[in-house]
Amino acid sequence: MNPETGKADQATPGQRAGACVVVIFGASGDLTKRKLLPALYNLAKDGLLPKEFALVGSGRTPISPEDYRNKVAQDLRDFATTTVDPKLVDWFRERAYYQPGDAKDPFLYKQLAGLLRQLDKKYGSSANYCFYLATSPNHFAEITRQLAAAGFIQENGHWRRVVYEKPFGRDLDSARTLNRDIKQILHENQIYRIDHYLGKETVQNILTFRFANGIFEPIWNRRYVDHVQITVAEDLGVEQRGDYYDQAGALRDMVPNHILQLITLMSMEPPISFDADEVHDEQAKTLRAIQPFTPNQILSHAVRGQYGEGVIDGKRVLAYRAEPNVAPDSNTNTFVALSLSIDNWRWAGVPFFVRTGKRLPKRLTEIAIQFKCAPFVPFRRTSVECLPPNELVLHIQPCEGISLGFEAKVPGPIVRLGTVNMDFNYRDYFGSNPSTGYERLLYDCMIGDATLFQRADMVEASWSVVQPILEKWKATPLQNSPNYAAGTWGPPEAQELIQRDGRQWRSYGEVTQKPGAMRRAAP
Repeated sequence: MNPETGKADQATPGQRAGACVVVIFGASGDLTKRKLLPALYNLAKDGLLPKEFALVGSGRTPISPEDYRNKVAQDLRDFATTTVDPKLVDWFRERAYYQPGDAKDPFLYKQLAGLLRQLDKKYGSSANYCFYLATSPNHFAEITRQLAAAGFIQENGHWRRVVYEKPFGRDLDSARTLNRDIKQILHENQIYRIDHYLGKETVQNILTFRFANGIFEPIWNRRYVDHVQITVAEDLGVEQRGDYYDQAGALRDMVPNHILQLITLMSMEPPISFDADEVHDEQAKTLRAIQPFTPNQILSHAVRGQYGEGVIDGKRVLAYRAEPNVAPDSNTNTFVALSLSIDNWRWAGVPFFVRTGKRLPKRLTEIAIQFKCAPFVPFRRTSVECLPPNELVLHIQPCEGISLGFEAKVPGPIVRLGTVNMDFNYRDYFGSNPSTGYERLLYDCMIGDATLFQRADMVEASWSVVQPILEKWKATPLQNSPNYAAGTWGPPEAQELIQRDGRQWRSYGEVTQKPGAMRRAAP
């Protein structure tokens, strides 16, 4: 503990994290076995976990200590993103413990306290605890209160941090309430609101790309950028998450967290350093600059949809209303398209078009920046009919990389232009490093770096952007659902939204438009 700041000391990024115990509430769920355990395994494989480490799982399911160790070992073998090392699996198995109980029952926390004291003595973990809440958001406040009542929150020469999975609230009021309840117990530097999208390499690389390269930042503004498109597409349906998704929908599930985080990193002003508070300050300013919609603007700037049955990869798939645990008359949106405006000096007049949905033709996440066209004057007496705009695309998934499209002369006696793509692919340059997206986030929590997590004011500012849409759509249910077939790019209204501004969505191989093109209509 730093006596001058009152904060827990941070480890140096890139070095092995300090001694600690990671406690996972909801340890029997899919998130733990598919993401968290493989992420911790990858950290250990890279030499970033401490030797003074232990893992405690907690859940309602009664499991014997030996059975839980065997389960951890089997989950690592089943879901690891790389070839497993039997010795490293054994290392995890020996350090895995389980404490069954109801998260609402104070007795669970008394038992947990006794177990953690034993682990501190056995592994030398210095009473540093990271509590990961991989549970329903309905339990966040109660678990936090129980942790405080059991004495797990006080930092006396050690650190205590709590990680909250999304969603953090379901609207502005609930987010404010949750922030208030948690901040009555924890200091902000103990709260880690996680968004796994920020663990992806290309997302982390946005700030490096912008601020480490002198050729891009000077043109990263309204003088040179025509518009920005952000696409987060999934070809899957709701699978077994119908209970949750039918209460949330695409707008709640994706926009206040994943998508607005991408927008802030892409559009924020340069921070004076990469310290968490400095980065968060600039992100919060950007979120507050996004203009909230009036009820009338929602009609022209926001589109929702729900998928019907269709064909994806040659296979017929069910309509949303026929999915398991979905109401047969559900009006939940599975597709959202928005036109957003950031009303600040850098981005005034530059539209940010967003679309996200399920059962779209392919899995894809990208940020595409279209620059303004160059003057046509020199080409008036040539065979060139128009000058296409340059495009810079940040590919986030499934293939991480960056591509830049520009025009070059086609060889020959006649002046003809052809689009050239310069592609950077992470795998080609830095090799394959399969990950879950949680490695960096878990590591940062252990070393006390909150840069890639959301601060309270950012959460509330994000919900403020979507709150008017939530209210309008609640008052006027979707009448014509389903309004797009599975395997298509959403309802026709999504095309109209962007075409109304004289632009087009990027295409991905459709015959009606040049692959990859996103064009602004000629004036």
